Amino acid sequence: MGFFDRIFASSKGYEPLDEESLAANRIEKIRDQLESLSKQVHKPLEVVPGEEGGYVFIGKPPKNFGIAWIEDNEVHSLKSLADKGAKPEDLKALSNKLREIYEANQDDTRYSAKIGGKDIVVTPSETMKNQVSDVIHKAAH
Repeated sequence: MGFFDRIFASSKGYEPLDEESLAANRIEKIRDQLESLSKQVHKPLEVVPGEEGGYVFIGKPPKNFGIAWIEDNEVHSLKSLADKGAKPEDLKALSNKLREIYEANQDDTRYSAKIGGKDIVVTPSETMKNQVSDVIHKAAH
């Protein structure tokens, strides 16, 4: 991945996701939620798929981004945590941890895919998925 690809965080230049891959299979399980999210959000999406859900970086990580996660067929976000009583400083700390995780995994292989007519980036990294999952689940409980 080149310098400008990182800056602009676009799916341009990434190889298409192999439709027979494990990542494609995982994306297919959460396709409905991803399509819904892609219609609501008009920013780039980068999906880190998991076995039963996934994590979606929204915007242009690592600098300017939001996060959503799909769990039990539902889309959750930082707003979900705020609605459950998470403090603003805790949410800021969570965002900072997610930024660090993203930066540490910036060189992971990425692919392009289409969801709901929108180009997305897919990062099929078990390491990144596990790190993001740990941080989000600690914040949610």
